[in-house]
Order: sequence, then structure tokens, then C-alpha cells
Amino acid sequence: MTASRFTGGVELATGIGLRSPHYKHILSEKPTVGWFEIISENYMVEGGRPLEVLDMILEQYRVVQHGVGLYPGNAHGVDRDHLKRLKRLIRRTNTPWISDHLCWGSIDGSMSHDLLPIPFTFEAARKTAANLRMVQDFLEVPLAMENVSSYGEFNGDEMTEWEFLAEVCELADVGILLDVNNIFVSSVNNEFDPMEYVDFVPPERVAQIHIAGHSRYERFIVDTHDHPVIDPVWKLYERAIERCGPVATLLEWDGRIPSFEEVWTEARKSETWRASALAKKGDDAAA
Repeated sequence: MTASRFTGGVELATGIGLRSPHYKHILSEKPTVGWFEIISENYMVEGGRPLEVLDMILEQYRVVQHGVGLYPGNAHGVDRDHLKRLKRLIRRTNTPWISDHLCWGSIDGSMSHDLLPIPFTFEAARKTAANLRMVQDFLEVPLAMENVSSYGEFNGDEMTEWEFLAEVCELADVGILLDVNNIFVSSVNNEFDPMEYVDFVPPERVAQIHIAGHSRYERFIVDTHDHPVIDPVWKLYERAIERCGPVATLLEWDGRIPSFEEVWTEARKSETWRASALAKKGDDAAA
């Protein structure tokens, strides 16, 4: 099963995030990497070193855009100026799809610069989906929404997080960027079964998967992207691949960033887990 409708028909395997500490290594050594994910907002500028590096990367690699500032859950709609600048970058990168987070983050023009949780209500789902339909129509490229990590729940929630994610993406007819580390983090903090989450997500909508590490504290864990991926997260990834097929996979490492080789080696562990999942899927089909 593939999610080609939500990837522009492009199939990718393993990639990593493009981060500035690795610029020099990538440009000089030209490592064999499937694709790079960029944070859109880092390159939504008029010029300078970031765009210069991006153009050199684009000469040799496929780049997929991932954003942190769309805020589709905003009650008063999405920032039009942000969309115009995002569309200019899309034309520059020729990204086959774009992704951002299912959250809100600004009000009356004031930006929180954080991924704030949306109440899981039917009204919020309808308003968020309406924003996303407008965004996808304007950007003219497939759009995928990522589940965010959470550290609490609203008393007024009318459905589970995984039901809300599916409801919004069905109403908006957009894809899903399934972050299995975020699922694990939220499951520990909010005490639910993370495998139930993975088993509920509509597999035909999953365009991409994120894997990452996190930090554990006494009472909760935080999605810090500064450690290797732990086995329980790999297990969720394996199950997601078993259900969704060989979906594009991206390792996020954003804090205490190690060498390029260490990040790439960690990302390539996904190949073993992916092969295991697809073998299970084949065995089940043959049974």
C-alpha cells in the first residue's frame, strides 16, 4: 500500500534533516543520502548563506520541505503572508510534498513559536480542516499533517488524539506525517497504548514517517531530538511500516547534533526494521 496521492507520486526511502553543522561535510564529501528534509522557515528569506547552501544541495539531492509555522489550528485562519513566502520556496525546491504540524501557535498576529495542542473536539476538527483545504488549494502541492508530542489533555476532548488526527485529515483530504516518537512520548505522558494509536491511523494517508530520540525526566518525557531512537519507538515504526508499506522515513536529530556519519548510521537502522516489517507483511499475506 502506498500513499502516492499524498507524495506527488514520488517514492523515497531513508533521509535525514539538513542541519547547518553538516553543511561543510555534505558539500565536500557528497555522501550517498536518499533525501534531505529542510525546515521551511529557515529558508523563507530573500537571500544570504542559507539559500546559497540550499541551492547547492538541490543540485545533487532531493529535498522535502517540513514546516513549523503553518499553525492550521489557529481559530482565525492561516497567515496569508506566510503562505505566499512558503509557495515561493516550494517553487525553488520542487518539493514533492510538504508537511507541517497539527497544532496552533499564533493569535492576533503574535507568534508563540511553539507547537500548541488543539482541543480534540469536532468543532476544532472542522475549523482546522477548513484551514488545511485552503492551504492545499493555495500551495498546489500535496500536504501532510504531523501529530505533535503532548504533555497533557483537555477536559473538553471529545475524541482521542488518533481519532482527531484521522478526522481532520479525512475532512481536509490531506496526508499524514506519522511521527512515531511523538506517539511514544505522548503515550507515556498521557498514559495510553501507543500501538493502539498506530493501528488506528488510516494507512493509505501516511505519506511520511518521522523517527527521533527523546529525553526522559522523573515525571514525563520530552521530544528533544537529541538521542538515538530507542527500541520501543523502533517497534512502533516497524508496525507502522507493516500497515502502511515502505513509506519515506526521516530521522530528526536537532539537539547536541553529532557527526554526519553518526546521524546517517542511526537513520539507516530504519532499513533493517523496514525489511523486517515488510517480511512480516508478506508472511501475513501468504498465510
